[in-house]
Amino acid sequence: MIFYKDRKCCHKAHKNRVPFLKGDTINMPKGKNQKMKLYRLYRIMLSETDEDHALTIKQIQERLAESDVTVDRKTLYEDFAALEEMGLDIEMSRNGNEYLYRVVSKRFELAELKLLVDAIQSSKFITAKKSRQLIGKLTDFASSYEARQLDRQVVVAGRVKTMNESIYYNVDAVHEAITENRQICFSYLQWNEDKQLVPRKSKAYRVSPWALTWNDGNYYLIAYDAAAAMIKNYRVDKMDQIKVLPDVRVGKSVFRQIDMAGYTRENFDMFAGKETLVTLRFTRDLVGVMIDRFGKEITICRVNEDHDEITVPVAVSGMFYGWVAGFGNGVEIVKPEEARKEYCEKLKQILTSYL
Repeated sequence: MIFYKDRKCCHKAHKNRVPFLKGDTINMPKGKNQKMKLYRLYRIMLSETDEDHALTIKQIQERLAESDVTVDRKTLYEDFAALEEMGLDIEMSRNGNEYLYRVVSKRFELAELKLLVDAIQSSKFITAKKSRQLIGKLTDFASSYEARQLDRQVVVAGRVKTMNESIYYNVDAVHEAITENRQICFSYLQWNEDKQLVPRKSKAYRVSPWALTWNDGNYYLIAYDAAAAMIKNYRVDKMDQIKVLPDVRVGKSVFRQIDMAGYTRENFDMFAGKETLVTLRFTRDLVGVMIDRFGKEITICRVNEDHDEITVPVAVSGMFYGWVAGFGNGVEIVKPEEARKEYCEKLKQILTSYL
């Protein structure tokens, strides 16, 4: 016979008296893993229940028995209350004569986990091996049913994962240097014809790290090079043998002049160049491209029925000219005249290669 008290059809398990069978005993034989009972129950509820899947008391007892943990019905209700005190949101619902228990609120919603998995898989700077490890850890926050949905393959055109397994230690070392206000030295790598990463220079680079930024799936270090007296950008996955030096960072006044919010917009593919106010004239069908590139804050001036203009700060470099060239006649550098002439010279050099 089942007794009920203060019963509602669906409620929190610990806030109401849960049904128990007459004759239930508290002192049942204990298995050797009895001390792990609460942890085992915690893992079972997290991994085998969610908003769409639940377990009965009998099923929970069977799962615990597989780990050599025995527990009576009444003690389970007390354990549910203990888990809720720890922050686990357990809900009970009735299905006919059965009572079902499930975890309805977790640290991460399934949609949030999917978003994190997609970000990891589409990131170029995270290696394939580390991606699998990170996603494996994220599945611990999902039920076994939800975990199957996290087995996703995000297809990003041309996306090549880095081969540098030390990327995480690099990021950690850079953060340490920034926090401790210290300079760093490192070897900067490049690909050779044998498809091997080799040092670009025999001498170590020495810089003052000021910030890390994300651009097109890669981590970049923004640092001040005292020898060149300028801010430079470095791909973190191309950095090797990073050492935090005892020397205090320099270049603070220069770094403060940078508008970090617009830094990645101005630096095409993070190639540094002289910051210049550039006026671009473009066909009206490219308005969306300009907003995506330079932000909604830009002022768009109508030139005629077919063309608009914007004036934006740009780090003028070969990558910027390459970006402009990609639109053919759709984009024209109007001013400054210096940038306009330099662009023309580069186009002539390219044309010469084909004549």
